[in-house]
Amino acid sequence: MTAAETGVDTQAPAAATQAGLTPFQRAKAIVGGSAGNLVEWYDWFAYSSFALYFAPHFFPAGDTTAQLLQTAAIFAVGFFARPLGAWLMGLYADRRGRREALAVSVAMMCAGALAIALLPDARQIGEWAAIGLLAARILQGLSVGGEYGASATYISEMASRARRGFWASFQYVTLIAGQLLALAVLILLQTLMDPADLADWGWRIPFFIGGALAVVVFWIRRGMDESASYLAAKAEGAERARTMMLFARYPRESGIIFVLTAGGSLAFYAYTTYMQKFLVNTAGFTKGAATSITAVALIVYMFAQPVFGWLSDRLGRKTTIAMAFGGGLVATYPVMTTLSGTTSASLATALVILLLIILSGYTAVSGLVKAELFPAHVRALGVALPYAIANALFGGTAEYLALWFKGIGAESGFYIYVSAIMGLAMVVAMRLRDTNRHSLIRED
Repeated sequence: MTAAETGVDTQAPAAATQAGLTPFQRAKAIVGGSAGNLVEWYDWFAYSSFALYFAPHFFPAGDTTAQLLQTAAIFAVGFFARPLGAWLMGLYADRRGRREALAVSVAMMCAGALAIALLPDARQIGEWAAIGLLAARILQGLSVGGEYGASATYISEMASRARRGFWASFQYVTLIAGQLLALAVLILLQTLMDPADLADWGWRIPFFIGGALAVVVFWIRRGMDESASYLAAKAEGAERARTMMLFARYPRESGIIFVLTAGGSLAFYAYTTYMQKFLVNTAGFTKGAATSITAVALIVYMFAQPVFGWLSDRLGRKTTIAMAFGGGLVATYPVMTTLSGTTSASLATALVILLLIILSGYTAVSGLVKAELFPAHVRALGVALPYAIANALFGGTAEYLALWFKGIGAESGFYIYVSAIMGLAMVVAMRLRDTNRHSLIRED
């Protein structure tokens, strides 16, 4: 068994290092890898941000909660397409290169966004509108599933050893920036458009914007440099990545990623995408107020990522991740309960920020830790597939379960559920090996 497979920290051979990379060149590579991530997640979150407006067009029957429940169900189905996208793009990235996989994933997101923008509603084509929405979300799910593994792998491989946590945190910076961009478009349209026009046809605008941005990023990604880790593995004639290789040789690593992702994804979607609906549907805030609260909290959350990435380089990624899940275990129930009864926008904003700051210890380095557990020839698949399966099962169903608990009159059951899964992730994080010292990313 090789050192790469056992987890022993080794120095890369000279041919495999990224010698001569200046800080500017490294930053340029990471920004290039992150740009598409921003657009991918803008398109993904535009669906959630505008769901309050387009849900009646595709599901005209029932009250607001029923319409949102059906929209959330399609959101969840999009998540279940992500493991397939992760599997296909993970194999593709390990065999053909990170750059090629990133270009393909953003092209698929472009197609999905434009499909939603152009789709006729139920008044025109009946139930086919919902079917078309489902098909577009499946395509976007395939895209995002492929994006995460390739993006996390590329950014982690391009980061320097001493500051790997700091550099890798920009994956979540751009992910949050994509969500903020979706919210910014929502706020702008809420400000400039008549509410009736926004509800009637204005909700299509953000999907046209997303499609156009994806075209630009596709062009950028075609000009990116390939990572040295992939090139070194290819030059060394490393074994081709295969699905069964992942689970047969790396079952412990795959299991770790599954549990960490379950806790992280569930908390992330509870604290972000569902939070906007929670503030309207449970706390009683207006749509505009809920959007503003979410936007302010996300801005703070975005700037917190490099801070926690920097801390992980000093305290250890194992420590920051365990603290994040432990904090979520303790804080979720009381914070969500307080939020459900508050009428103060300032208090609501502070409480949402608290939850997101706690979660930052995980999200800032989540992709990096997963990448550091695998050798280069199977890294993209190893990062993507266990993540996507757990993300579908726990992140993708977060909104649906939250609304289901609300529908049966037991909304606090969702808070307990989130806390329990985060507690399980905390236990796994405490047993994680110190990837700061035993990373399998050999290049510096």
